[in-house]
Amino acid sequence: MNALRASLRVPITRAALAVLALVLLLALFGGGIAPADPLAQDTAHILGGPSADHLLGTDYLGRDVLSRLLAGTGLSVLAAVEAVTVAALIGVVPGLLSVRFGSAGSWLALRAVDSLMTLPFTLFAIAAVGLLGNGLHQAMLALGVLLAPLFFRVTRAAALGLDRAQYVEAAELMGASQPWILRVHIWRKVLPTVAVTTAHALATGLLTVSSLTFLGIGVQPPAPTWGGMLASDLGFLAQQPWAPIPPAVLIMLTVGALNLLADVLADTDRTGDPATATARTRRVAGRRAASGADSPEPAPSAPDRKEHDHVPHPA
Repeated sequence: MNALRASLRVPITRAALAVLALVLLLALFGGGIAPADPLAQDTAHILGGPSADHLLGTDYLGRDVLSRLLAGTGLSVLAAVEAVTVAALIGVVPGLLSVRFGSAGSWLALRAVDSLMTLPFTLFAIAAVGLLGNGLHQAMLALGVLLAPLFFRVTRAAALGLDRAQYVEAAELMGASQPWILRVHIWRKVLPTVAVTTAHALATGLLTVSSLTFLGIGVQPPAPTWGGMLASDLGFLAQQPWAPIPPAVLIMLTVGALNLLADVLADTDRTGDPATATARTRRVAGRRAASGADSPEPAPSAPDRKEHDHVPHPA
């Protein structure tokens, strides 16, 4: 928790949180503040440019682009949140318990996780939708199952470094129960690592949701989504070459803010110094911009964290 509070003093963190807060407000209230019905068609103004009535123009069916963008924010963002919630529920608790399963239970859990990690996100989601029906919840359930191994491994790696700490052994000798030890002595120190993983998983989930809706999987037209708007705009680039920019900018801003937030949380948790975290995050962002890489930096491993963890001695 100290790392989470310390990261709030970093300017990059506040900027990322401001962007995410705006996106969250659009997700919750975008449909209500939309200037027009996002599904209403106006065949007299097909592929119209920006005007006083349609600030971002109209699409190939005459629908208001701004209204569809605002209404589609809720489906796109909440779908990613649903997938990450499922992943956290499936991965975090077993990851904590696995450190006390014993060798046989841990081996079985790790082999199951390894099996899931070999499956590609998009293909598995397509297969799940084909079996369970083309719906958003089915696709997000499949995505959540595939993201769960990430939470399991990160949580387990962080918990392993704390399981044999002296204060944990002292609590065991004093008769503390296993649930109490996990909740009080281990979970609180694992929480910052889980927060970093959650931010990275939300960015990955949002990109995957946009990819699935771009392919028409999970949400059926005419329901507006960021990926669905990109797919429909690509067919009319000759008439509106600027049309894919608004949904693409929203996707880039949201994913970039999530990755920056995850980087600062990871650096602050590792170093405990917000100034060092700010400098290192800027260097990471600069290297990404120079190389064009879009993959998030991996969360710190347990050995890296152990070097900076202070293990108090029992009283």
